[in-house]
Amino acid sequence: MNLRFLKSKKILVVLALAIVSSILWNTLRLFDGFRAQEELKMEILADAYFQFNKATPDDDISLLVKIIENNKTIPMIVTDEKGKILLDQNIEYKKSAKKKVLAKKLKEMKSLHAPIEINVSDNNNQYIYYSNSEILDKLRYYPLALILIFLIFLWVLFAVFNASNNADKNKLWNGMAKETAHQIGTPLSSLLGWIEILKSENINPTYVDEIQKDVDRLGVIANRFSKIGSEPTKVASNVSLLIQETIDYFQSRSSKNIVFSYQASASLGSFHINPELFSWVLENLIKNAIDAMQGRGKIHIELRDNPLEMQILITDTGKGIPKNLHKTIFAPGYTTKERGWGLGLSLSKRIIEQYHKGKIFVKQSQKDIGTTFQINFPKKQIL
Repeated sequence: MNLRFLKSKKILVVLALAIVSSILWNTLRLFDGFRAQEELKMEILADAYFQFNKATPDDDISLLVKIIENNKTIPMIVTDEKGKILLDQNIEYKKSAKKKVLAKKLKEMKSLHAPIEINVSDNNNQYIYYSNSEILDKLRYYPLALILIFLIFLWVLFAVFNASNNADKNKLWNGMAKETAHQIGTPLSSLLGWIEILKSENINPTYVDEIQKDVDRLGVIANRFSKIGSEPTKVASNVSLLIQETIDYFQSRSSKNIVFSYQASASLGSFHINPELFSWVLENLIKNAIDAMQGRGKIHIELRDNPLEMQILITDTGKGIPKNLHKTIFAPGYTTKERGWGLGLSLSKRIIEQYHKGKIFVKQSQKDIGTTFQINFPKKQIL
């Protein structure tokens, strides 16, 4: 991720946080303003009830009636000193459930606001209980909804930037891989020419053959790198034969203290894979196994035929991998080697899971006993 990209990300997050904070602040102020208005409205309404009860037949009570009737939003219950309900406003209920609904609503109102006392006469007081209006209740939950929206926004923002970051990384690795293939190609052509010259000289043919094998290997490696970043071509391949060829290659170039063994199911047919990339995965796993054993131990490869998938198990007798690193080792750039780039297992995971729709994982590992990697190919790829 470049600095400009990172800076843009921070600016967007800070800007979003500032906007949401401003909206939350204004919403809380609006909520407090509505609540203060409703409290004032109830005080005016209580005073209107008081004046209404004190009025004589000759007094003009039209304004008082208008004030009382004009309350269309705030739920309200008026009781006497003994708690008997005398009047209710703005509370919905069925006639058959009136008593039960009002009793429940009254209990709720008592928990929300202190009652407003109305002195009707010397020995007669009434009490007005009320709750928040519907709009005030909605405003109370609005900040929570806004915070939830903000969290969702941050999650989407993170996902977008993360995807963009991964895309940039993929472009970088793809570019490096293709450039590596290009750079290998030039000296490779020259080596092929030198091999032809050596063949014309009186050089031991065994030496020339071995050099030819390594040059061919370089050609395969260059071809592999050139395929990174593009959809590989899959062909019908004998997996068992590819495994055996890979073992033979390493067996002739590894310490005699490393013992290779291979066991395969005879019922397996050809699989629809890219043989070059698949061999690359095997090589990465075998190289890691050799490094883990420090040049001495056993590597056993087993090809299993299960009803739903083909399984390949690569087991070594190396130093093992801690359980907390079983997933981390597949991350790009992670390595325990002094000169490693940390790309082998990352590329292997990409080849198996993205290109071949399979799975690769650490099946088991024990300290100083060894590690088993497992590759699964879905059976639908069998031909």
